[in-house]
Amino acid sequence: MQVHRLADYRDCEAALRNTGLRQALYDAGEVITKDTLLVLHGEAHQKRREVEIRVFRRNFFKYYEKEVFPATLEETIAPFVAAGGGDLIELGYRLTVNLTADFAGVDRPARTPEETAQLIRLVKKMSEGATMVHSTRDKDELTAEVREALAEFDRDFLQASIARREDLIAQVERGEVEEDTLPRDVLTVILKAQDELQFTQAQRVREIGFYMQAGSHSTANSVVHALEEIQTWAGEDQARWKRLEDPVFVQHCVHESLRLHPASPEAWRKSVCPMSVQGAGDMPEGDRVELDLFNANRSEAIFGSDAGTFNPDRDVPVGVMRSGLAFGIGVHVCLGRELDGGLVAKPGTDPAKAQFGIVPLIVIKLLELGARRLRDDPPTPDTKTKRPNWGRYPVKFTKEIA
Repeated sequence: MQVHRLADYRDCEAALRNTGLRQALYDAGEVITKDTLLVLHGEAHQKRREVEIRVFRRNFFKYYEKEVFPATLEETIAPFVAAGGGDLIELGYRLTVNLTADFAGVDRPARTPEETAQLIRLVKKMSEGATMVHSTRDKDELTAEVREALAEFDRDFLQASIARREDLIAQVERGEVEEDTLPRDVLTVILKAQDELQFTQAQRVREIGFYMQAGSHSTANSVVHALEEIQTWAGEDQARWKRLEDPVFVQHCVHESLRLHPASPEAWRKSVCPMSVQGAGDMPEGDRVELDLFNANRSEAIFGSDAGTFNPDRDVPVGVMRSGLAFGIGVHVCLGRELDGGLVAKPGTDPAKAQFGIVPLIVIKLLELGARRLRDDPPTPDTKTKRPNWGRYPVKFTKEIA
């Protein structure tokens, strides 16, 4: 097998759209990723995607942003506000794990801090498993830990969530309740499509576990990267801090940070047949193509001479996302892209009419509270992975919200 490395933006974009290349980055983490939507290819992927995309009915993202998330945000951030700050990694996970659980279909009947802490612990371990290719730990030891986490997740969360939804689906089929009373989540749609999918329980655990770790892990890290970039950019410039009072501008800041810090700094693909790949040339079946998304998103040819720096006022070419390739593109584009990043609003848009996305909304709230790094307790990187993530990020809140 030959490895081809691509870093040009247009080459990476073309490779992501190439249906002759299958997902390969997550093969090492098959303990959780095996047979999930993330790694399926071709007809199998299309069939699974067609089922799961049913959860995204009209106005789904707007409904979550306007109806579900505000209460979750206020409830989760309250103890941190009372304490005057805290670890932003922990806050991010607490916010996103509950939101992702609602979206994925994982019930939390107790609604206690202990229950949330257990779910966060399990999700973090599943995230370690999914990104095993970049882990600095012993792979066999980590695989065993992930298996234990999946078993605990199944026993303590998923089995009861399945049972409740199967009962509700049966009530709909008997005509006792209307179908629009069913939960709007991934678990419900795959249970309704059981005849199509023929999921085993192990596949259900991996599929929902994949959604839980993907939604929580990437969103929490994106929040921290965005706040770090914003603080560094604003510095001591009060005019810049004043601009950050505009939520539409903050959304632009977040998308600029997403460009610089994609959730996965690279994507791997394997050729499923002999083919020609833009930027790599002819290759036989089984060759690997590694897409350097981190550097592709910093392409000066696409984003200008200052592409490697944070510039929220950046003009981007027509047809190019402000976040670059951060959410992927093509058949494996992130299903939660609109939920996480919203719809990019034009300057001057009425904030009441904008769909900001979860990450911008969290950052907007943090800025309202005056979130700042601690000079005597600086943030530290996550040493368990080769990915450029933060391990801890202590902040203090310097403002009070009436």
